[in-house]
Amino acid sequence: MNLKLRVWRQRNALSEGRFVEYEAKDLNPNMSFLEMLDVVNEELTKRGEDPIAFDSDCREGICGSCGCVINGEPHGPESRVATCQTYVRSFKDGDIIVVEPFRARAFPVIRDLIVDRSAFDRIIRAGGFISVATGSAPPANAMPVPKHRADMAMDAAQCIGCGACVAACKNASAMLFVAAKVSHLNLLPQGKPEKDQRALSMVRQMDAEGFGNCTVTAACEAVCPKGISLQFISKMNRDYAVALMKGDPAKTGGAG
Repeated sequence: MNLKLRVWRQRNALSEGRFVEYEAKDLNPNMSFLEMLDVVNEELTKRGEDPIAFDSDCREGICGSCGCVINGEPHGPESRVATCQTYVRSFKDGDIIVVEPFRARAFPVIRDLIVDRSAFDRIIRAGGFISVATGSAPPANAMPVPKHRADMAMDAAQCIGCGACVAACKNASAMLFVAAKVSHLNLLPQGKPEKDQRALSMVRQMDAEGFGNCTVTAACEAVCPKGISLQFISKMNRDYAVALMKGDPAKTGGAG
């Protein structure tokens, strides 16, 4: 199987980038997309050229670092998989495939297909945690959680923070990511004491990072490899509005 690639090459965030064409020949259809890039990189290395830089290939869809845009779709044409779980068999022999990094002002290009997603880390540091004493795990029945809330929290917690939602959104919004991270803690008893401050702090940090606003096109949900639902954006908006009405707990001395 042979493919023609048009890959975005960019030395760093300050350099101009451009598409460069490559041929990927004699491919096994069962290769992952990134294994195919490894094959291309082997040929580039033999010719003394710089290999195409991409971040990671865990092949399990759990870290999200592999993310890139394939033919205009974050992570590629398959549904609910990350780039590392996209396979060459998803394309036809002779196809022309355009590969580029996630595009967003808040995700500056580090090199080629690698972007700096540390904006997500700063959002998590703003409130994506609970402040409790460490120690052994409490008994499972010590703090009952209704099943529907536990299920919703687990659905939100599936977010791997890959950034596909940002790349798909015409506004480069991070609302789906932030909503998932806010909601999976706010839904559980352990997250209740800091519920209001969490919503305020994480949304404000998201805005400070330069992400756009949500206009509910649902592109984020469509490309999310974990199928995170738009309902979590609605929930976060409610949590944020309630926290605003109560007043900033960091300033009023409360925590919810």
